[in-house]
Amino acid sequence: MNEFAIDKKLMRRAFNRAAADYDAAAVLQREVCARMLERLDFIKLQPARILDAGGGTGWGTRQLAQRYPAAQVIALDIAIGMLQIARGHSSWWRKLFSGAQQTQVCGDIEALPLASNSVEMVWSNLAVQWCNDLPDTFIELHRVLKADGLLMFSTFGPDTLKELRQAFRGVDQHNHLNRFADMHDIGDMLVDAGFAEPVMDMECLTLTYDDVRGVLYDLKRIGAHNATAGRGQGLMGKNAWARLVENYERLRRDGKLPATYEVVYGHAWKPQPRTTVDGAAIIQTTFKLK
Repeated sequence: MNEFAIDKKLMRRAFNRAAADYDAAAVLQREVCARMLERLDFIKLQPARILDAGGGTGWGTRQLAQRYPAAQVIALDIAIGMLQIARGHSSWWRKLFSGAQQTQVCGDIEALPLASNSVEMVWSNLAVQWCNDLPDTFIELHRVLKADGLLMFSTFGPDTLKELRQAFRGVDQHNHLNRFADMHDIGDMLVDAGFAEPVMDMECLTLTYDDVRGVLYDLKRIGAHNATAGRGQGLMGKNAWARLVENYERLRRDGKLPATYEVVYGHAWKPQPRTTVDGAAIIQTTFKLK
């Protein structure tokens, strides 16, 4: 058993429960999304169809719709509760600000319910870290993109919540946090999936809290529960909680507890198919050993 494998049913349930309060709590998600949008200023592409993969309650979807008013924006999320909130927002948003047509689709990024070569841009803000097989996920995103299409995404790197991870060390034998891929490994995955010219960079953003409960409460409000197979099945006992608090308190700086997020940004292009000298297409097939 892979102890870090994510239980998708549990994950979906957590995001459904968090949907109503998500927008009030997702400060970091909006900030990262805004920084990604700034990067589009340097991209000369006018997509006719955009996939927002893991669009949640649709804040980023609406920004894309306003930026590309002639496009169709497909907002995909695994949690129907998130999409219901997004649909409610999209109707009044278009009345006030116009923008592109928005369509909500419930589905999993790892098995997209879209045809091959059907979109010119795939956008994904802080969502692919919830995928169990990241290399296969990039292959799937490559599949739905048209040639010369753009993939732009953000995700979390290994140093995300390093303080909380350190505080949990020695508390018990269970997993308490997801495992995140290194930026350089993600770049290699993009190349292996068939993407060209991948550009990767990262930055660390730190939120501060008065106490440990505040850190965990914020994670709960955005649906970021521990959904790994190696998680504990019951509530944390008093002794374990006391050790967690004691460990985290050692990291207090300037009167606050830090919670660091390593944010990884990436973008890459789907190149035109290669051809032989006589014009025959060269098709690259990727095989994966199980």
